[in-house]
Order: sequence, then C-alpha cells, then structure tokens
Amino acid sequence: MAELCEKLKEYKDSDYYPFHMPGHKRNGYMTEKILADVYGLDITEIDGFDNLHQAVGILKREQEKAARLYGAEKTYFLVNGSTGGILSAIGAVTEKGGRLLMGRNCHKSVYHGAYLQELEVSYLYPELLEYGVTGTTAVAGTETGTITGTIAGAVAPESVEEKLRKEPDIGAVLITSPTYEGVVSDVRKIAAIAHRYGKPLVVDEAHGAHFGFHEGYPESAVRLGADIVIHSLHKTLPSMTQTALLHVNGNLVDRRRLERYLRIFQTSSPSYVLMASMSSCLEIVEKDGWALLEKLRRNRERLEGKLKACKHIVIFRPESAKEGLAIQGDICKFTVGIKGRKLTGQQLYDILRQKYRLQMEMAADGYVLAILTLMDKEEGMDKLADALVEIDGMMGDFEKEKSRSPEGGIATDKTLERPMEKGDVIEENEIVMPIYQAYDKEQELIPVEKGCRRVSAEFIHLYPPGIPLVAPGERMDDARIKQILGYMASGLMVQGLEKGNLRVLKSE
Repeated sequence: MAELCEKLKEYKDSDYYPFHMPGHKRNGYMTEKILADVYGLDITEIDGFDNLHQAVGILKREQEKAARLYGAEKTYFLVNGSTGGILSAIGAVTEKGGRLLMGRNCHKSVYHGAYLQELEVSYLYPELLEYGVTGTTAVAGTETGTITGTIAGAVAPESVEEKLRKEPDIGAVLITSPTYEGVVSDVRKIAAIAHRYGKPLVVDEAHGAHFGFHEGYPESAVRLGADIVIHSLHKTLPSMTQTALLHVNGNLVDRRRLERYLRIFQTSSPSYVLMASMSSCLEIVEKDGWALLEKLRRNRERLEGKLKACKHIVIFRPESAKEGLAIQGDICKFTVGIKGRKLTGQQLYDILRQKYRLQMEMAADGYVLAILTLMDKEEGMDKLADALVEIDGMMGDFEKEKSRSPEGGIATDKTLERPMEKGDVIEENEIVMPIYQAYDKEQELIPVEKGCRRVSAEFIHLYPPGIPLVAPGERMDDARIKQILGYMASGLMVQGLEKGNLRVLKSE
C-alpha cells in the first residue's frame, strides 16, 4: 500500500480522538452511507502528516517519488487541479505587465493567468488537421469523398522561432500538448528553440499524465526539455478528480517564486483524501503502468478492428493526418465522427448516451470524443464498438428520418444544414486591447446576432474543452458570430453567453 494511504488507514483505525478540523471529526455516521468511509480518512495537517506548503516528511517523500517516476528535478502535488498549476506557472515565468507567447488553443485557465498577470499575449496558431478525407482515417473506409471536420493540430516549432525572433520582449512560451484530441507537438524542438532565446517553456500536458511509461505512447514533456510541465492525474490515470502534478526542471524558473504562487493558488487546507489518491495512483503506475497501458493498446486495436467494416464511421488518428507535426498521437483519445457530417457530433453524442447508455467525454461540431484509460474494461470497449457498428448500419434510416424529434437523437433538416465553421479550431481574431483591460471596462449585453464588429468583454468557448472562440478585447466578425450561432443551434454547450446574449464593451 502507498505510504500516505497506509498512514491514513492506521490513523483512521487508531484510538486518537480528534479535537481538530475537519468538523465531521472523522465520523460519517450521519452522512450518506456512500461517503461514510471517506470521512474516516479526511484529516487536516496534524502531527505526523506533514504540510503540503512546507513539506518535510511524508508529503515530501511522496512528491520526491513522483519526481523520480516522471524524471523531474522537483514535483509538486496539486489539489486544485491543473488550473492551480497553470496559474502558478504563469506567475513564476512572467513579470506583471510582461508578454506571454501561448498557443491559441490553450485552456481557459491560461487566459485567466494572463489576465491576473496583466500580460500582453502573442498567439501561436496550430495547424488545422482535416479528417474524413482519403488517407486520414485509421479505420472505417478509405474513400470518404468529403471532409468530416477539422481539428486543432500541433504547434509548429518554426512558428515559435519566428515569434521569439520578432518579439524579444516575450517572457515565456506556453503550449498545450497533447490537445484534447490527442495531437502532440514536437516539444523537444520547441524547448530547444525557447532555450536558445533564453525563454522558459511551460507545457500544459494535462491530458498526458500517462506519457513516458510505454513505448506505444508519446514521451513526456518532462523528459523532452520543458521547464515546467503540468499533469492532470485524474484525466487519464486512476486518481480522483482535482488531482494533478507540477514538474519543474532547469534553471530558467525561479523556484521560490513558483512556490510562492503555489501557496497563493492552492488551498491552505489540502485534502488528504485527494493526496492519498495521488499516492495510490503513482504506485499503480510504478508497479503496473506498462502492463496496463499495453492492455489498453491491445484493446484499442481490437476496438478499431471491429469498426473496419463500417461505411460511415470515421476515426481520427493524429499521426496519420499531418506528417512532421503530429508524429505520434495519443491512443487514449478516441475521436469518432460520421462521414460527410450525416450526423453532427452532438447528434451522435445524444444517440450514444440516450440509446446505448454510453457517456462520451464531449461533443464537438463534427465528432464525439471518448477518453480511454488504463482502467477501461473490455466489456466497455466492446459496448462502444457494438453501438457504433449498429449506428453505422442504421445510417440509411437516420437520413430518411431527419425530421424526427431531437428527443430521438436526430436533428431536423434545418439543424443539419446550418452553416458549419471549422470545428473547434480557433482562427485569428482582431485584438483591440489586452484581456486584462477589456475584462474590466464598462460592458453591456446584446443579442448574439448583433455581435458583428463588437468587442467581446467575456470568454466564449465550448466546454469541454474550454478553449476560447473569443477572448475579452477581441473584435468579432461575421464568421465568428455565425460560428457561435451554429454551435447554439446544434445544442452544444457554449459558455460565456448570458441567456443567449453576448457581453461586449459598451459603445462610446
């Protein structure tokens, strides 16, 4: 048993009476039965259990174990999720009012960090990867005839070099790799370029906590030269929601400054239940990680094999889409769409959930995304494969019944024929002012239809994945407004709107 888990169990079973927080006193008899056992493990920083913000004992040893496992010089436990790590990393590598070079497809927490640090932002725009055309599908047909959709690809190292050369006041570089769909950038090359200009590289590798433990998966950014790497353990590994790690290497990051921000952005009362979950997770990875990842790899191959006879199902594999950028994709991301957009992503998502009791991770414009992990069971994978095969065989019926009620998972002709933009990919918007200025200026609400040429005062994004379509301070053009309206029409969750209205800067 992992050391922290073992010590918590010993304390739970001991005769110590708790005259300390938390208020439930490790006694869950009045709460829901499902929570009762957890209450017995939930403690605060008492003698023998260390303090996360100045670890010298058991938590220090647990973090050192994590560092050894990932190959980092130092690793910090995060109990406020990757978000706390990203905010801390940005604070550590930039000066107030400085400039950050970041991928436009970064998570909203990166934008929040830029706001808090009052940063000027320069963007790296990833390549667009088309799927559903000949040569880009791993299974399910080789002659699709039409593009099913586009996905944000990798950040080109050359674009990083160009920006750093043209904008010497950039303080740091921050990219997301892998993307939500499993596309991996060439972190080794990007790190070498950033270091040549004396800039630290931060990699939001939240979805890649399993990287580096099996040759069939990409290598971790920790071992590829990144200065700070953030991992969400709970996304692809057996750890509880809200658990994450921050790794640091090299001499370009001020460690004291980083720790200061970690104290700011993390709770002063970290959950020992969450930290025990991290400890247990790391022990599983250390002992059985390779074998479990190998089993997952074989199950993924079996899943794809069952879909090879499909005529309409399209599976996106990043490494087959754009050679030189997405060299090796993450097979934990199973991205599936319907050829020629005969069903939108939201329609396919609804059918899988309502008819087959399969809850996908997310629906995008032209595809759905399932996250596969080393804890998936074969019966679950088989259930997904069988559902997709059945849906593929019913596509003729679906097309005949387009006008059926959305309750049955099928949209009307109007929904299917709505204007489509480029999936979830963010294209360049006109930047009128920095995020931190626009966020705090006088604002007003207007209908989305009237948003063309207005300057946004809010982040607008689909969630998941939380990548802004529009950031505060950016002017919205007709194409962007149509994109937002299209997402709303298809039932996707567009966050940042208020009862269908846009928050914009007040007109003079």
